[in-house]
Amino acid sequence: MTPGPDLQQLIDTIREDAGSDDALDQLGTAASTISDLTATSDAALGYFVDQARGAGKSWVEISGVLGVSKQAAHKRFADTAKPSFERFTARTRAVMEAAPGVARDHNHAFVGTEHLLLALYTQPEGVAAKVLVDRGLSEQAVADAVHAIAPDGSADQRPGDDIVLPMTPRAVSVLKYTLDEALGLGHNYIGTEHLLLSLYHHPGGVAAQVLQQLGLDEDAAREAIKAALLELMRAK
Repeated sequence: MTPGPDLQQLIDTIREDAGSDDALDQLGTAASTISDLTATSDAALGYFVDQARGAGKSWVEISGVLGVSKQAAHKRFADTAKPSFERFTARTRAVMEAAPGVARDHNHAFVGTEHLLLALYTQPEGVAAKVLVDRGLSEQAVADAVHAIAPDGSADQRPGDDIVLPMTPRAVSVLKYTLDEALGLGHNYIGTEHLLLSLYHHPGGVAAQVLQQLGLDEDAAREAIKAALLELMRAK
């Protein structure tokens, strides 16, 4: 088994990333780093749980390996499944269907916020894609920025098309926030624009980092979306 970093290595890395001797700066960096490590660990574990389920293993068998009760395993890994798509528009559903393919194109065995962001471009007539392009965030620019933060895996790591890719905890959370965003705008449906706004709920996620780096912060995105929706209403 390949050993992970020991405690001292982790502390040294956090201090280096903080770039400051200030105790609060280091604490903030530590909190962010640990949160990212936890999310990644949960996503990795969820991936292999999904593989075990796909191989026909029961929750009893899975819980035995994990050393928890069947109820605890089911609650953690089954009850955190993707939210209902009931309110999703056809375009938003298409984005969700495209996201695993985007992940595979990058040789990733999971669907993260970055894949949701890139999948928005598969629906060029959607409000989200139009806002992104109108604000100068081309698909290539976003893809390049994503690659700088989350490089592609090697070709031999590409998951097969028959494998169901698990969503990272952040991606699952983003989907849950889409309803809040829709209701906040007075909508009873969930469109691509609500998915775009939901990405900002996790500033540590790759998607939110990319959007910020490319100059589209949450307030600007929200105003651009409102303007686009108003223009669509006037055109009817």
